[in-house]
Amino acid sequence: MLNREKVHLGIAPIAWTNDDMPDLGAENTFEQCVSEMALAGFTGCEVGNKYPKDTAVLKKALELRGMRICNAWYSTFLTTAPYEETEKGFIEHIGFLKEMGAKVVGVSEQGHSIQGTEKSVFRDKYICDDREWELLCSGLNRLGRVAKDMGIALTFHHHMGTVVQTAAEIDRMMENTDPGLVGLLFDSGHLAYCGEDYLAVLKKYAGRTRHVHLKDIRPEVVERVKRENLSFLQGVRLGTFTVPGDGSLDFAPIFQVLADTGYEGYVLVEAEQDPAVANPLEYAIKARKYIAEKAGL
Repeated sequence: MLNREKVHLGIAPIAWTNDDMPDLGAENTFEQCVSEMALAGFTGCEVGNKYPKDTAVLKKALELRGMRICNAWYSTFLTTAPYEETEKGFIEHIGFLKEMGAKVVGVSEQGHSIQGTEKSVFRDKYICDDREWELLCSGLNRLGRVAKDMGIALTFHHHMGTVVQTAAEIDRMMENTDPGLVGLLFDSGHLAYCGEDYLAVLKKYAGRTRHVHLKDIRPEVVERVKRENLSFLQGVRLGTFTVPGDGSLDFAPIFQVLADTGYEGYVLVEAEQDPAVANPLEYAIKARKYIAEKAGL
């Protein structure tokens, strides 16, 4: 079982409102989202596009519900744009997270990403050359130093449709970045989606894992995405992802690895679905019950 004093439970707003496809959950308000998160028994969350930008307003809304910000996505373009362009916005982003009391920032390389396009997520994924790998890894080290100097730990989010998707790509990124500056944001669903041994990846990098996304998949939808050459976003609409306990993954071994290696930080439910099909509160409660049973949180 996980240590309840050192491991905390969060949930992402993407189940209520989808940043990449704003029509999904357009009817759901920020207040409804964070209220239902708290009602389902979560204490942490990430940031969605409907969250107030004013930190004082956001703090008050979260404190009223016993919630806090634990991470917020940041898109880097280290392989396609000058480093300075990514760093400028990154510093502002870190300032926001620090003011909100977060300890980590999750970054994802969006240079050459096809996750938000109509391209086939399996057939059309971009493969970096050696020069681009050097730009990515050296850039991550520089950003990691910026974040560390500001009191935030950088965690890298491997993601379907991006240049760091597979276990081999995670290996190359991790081997060529400084362990003191760049950690891993482990996401069970994205690794399972692309057919990787997600538990093996976690075991290998548990010591550098600073944030965890608990995401489940529906294999029959993944197979359709692959068979019909569908895009990442088309897969989301069809129900590729779901919450822990509702898909095909067994999270008990994941929780055991985290417990055995002394993981500290947030484990966060992130399962983007169509809220008109998968009621966010219902699925949040389902995930909360499953995690209580399997992890003791």
